[in-house]
Amino acid sequence: MAVSFAKLVPLFQIMLYLTLLLILNNGTARITSRFIRTEWPSADIPLHNKVFDIPKGHNAPQQVRITQGDYDGKAVIISWVTPNELGSNRVQYGKLEKKYDSSAEGTVTNYTFYKYKSGYIHHCLVDDLEYDTKYYYKIGDGDSSREFWFQTPPKIHPDAPYTFGIIGDLGQTYNSLSTLKHYMQSGGQSVLFLGDLSYADRYEYNDVGIRWDSWGRFIEQSAAYQPWIWSAGNHEIEFMPNMGEVIPFKSYLHRIATPYTASKSTNPLWYAIRRASAHIIVLSSYSPYVKYTPQWWWLREELKKVDREKTPWLIVLMHVPLYSSNVVHYMEGESMRAVFESWFVHSRVDFIFAGHVHAYERSYRISNIHYNFTSGDRYPVPDKSAPVYLTVGDGGNQEGLAGRFLDPQPNYSAFREASYGHSTLEIKNRTHAFYHWNRNDDGNKVTTDSVVFHNQYWSNNLRRRKLKKNHLKPRVEVR
Repeated sequence: MAVSFAKLVPLFQIMLYLTLLLILNNGTARITSRFIRTEWPSADIPLHNKVFDIPKGHNAPQQVRITQGDYDGKAVIISWVTPNELGSNRVQYGKLEKKYDSSAEGTVTNYTFYKYKSGYIHHCLVDDLEYDTKYYYKIGDGDSSREFWFQTPPKIHPDAPYTFGIIGDLGQTYNSLSTLKHYMQSGGQSVLFLGDLSYADRYEYNDVGIRWDSWGRFIEQSAAYQPWIWSAGNHEIEFMPNMGEVIPFKSYLHRIATPYTASKSTNPLWYAIRRASAHIIVLSSYSPYVKYTPQWWWLREELKKVDREKTPWLIVLMHVPLYSSNVVHYMEGESMRAVFESWFVHSRVDFIFAGHVHAYERSYRISNIHYNFTSGDRYPVPDKSAPVYLTVGDGGNQEGLAGRFLDPQPNYSAFREASYGHSTLEIKNRTHAFYHWNRNDDGNKVTTDSVVFHNQYWSNNLRRRKLKKNHLKPRVEVR
């Protein structure tokens, strides 16, 4: 019987798709993208550019941003700076535009760095909010006041859909602006920020503080309207003894508020929140984390509190990648991996996001928890209980891209490319999430790496329930 070529083509396409899917599921389709584009210069945007414009009006609030203010998403911390004088420390808010029937009073701080003196930095907790509700808020005095809005997340629930944006190592270059603009078109509802914010530490003397101020105005276009969940990187340390500045994270800790006490953390650099169907843990790569340190004790207790029946998606944020095949910063995360990896595997963490390396990379689910100096496997092996490791350190900062990868590509590396961009994680329900890495391709947002992920807890839990229903025993895997 003759079969036409036109009928064979769709059949061939289906067979090709199934073959590729089989390869991907078995973790053998490693990709190193060779894409190279003409990038904008890595130099910072000049201070006179309109993206750094100072709001009109005497002492008008600037550098406005919000973050989650409690453990479960019913509060926000609103932060802003008044440059000339203290001004009002009050936030007025309500559910109707320009009708503010509630208010909250905040705290204020300032600091010096070399001879730079910051403006008045305000942090105001607005709590007891309703879930899934749009709120309008107003800050400032008289004609210099400014108005914004934000949307609270849905109630904590295993099937609550939510979209996170993931950005790291942003800086304030034209590439940074491209990343920020593309993220704002993505539909993301909250940013998971992976450290290295302003890159102000690449300057000296008073310019350090000035570039913190410009960066605060730069991100306001997004951060004033949705929470940015913060983690700190090496560029926030700002250890500059030549200028008399030896207190680590001085600028960061004055400017960036986190809800660390809500998760019983003793330090703003590590903490946890729950949002929609996700439990998010933020770690500090540059604070002590070995056994018996405060961060070690805190993480051990926090992992015990994770309830996958309520928040099935378990996400960890840090700055330094635990797995990376880039030559730059290679194996800098090895000491933290040795301390925490077994916890992450046994807790069935879904994703570990990191920055630091100025490129993008996604791993397969792998672990190296049996390695030691005298015995055990030397190399990472496939492990269905392990997290996926994602490096998203490609926000656009002035240091440029990290374009040198190890060759050949390691077996644990699924996709890697040295381009600027951001990621989105679209949680659909308790079992599935859509993940995209979006390359900034000459001014256009290009989805380059897309994966559908199954939840680590519920996919395994549903399998066990099915086996139990059919009176079968699950196969025990020796790892």
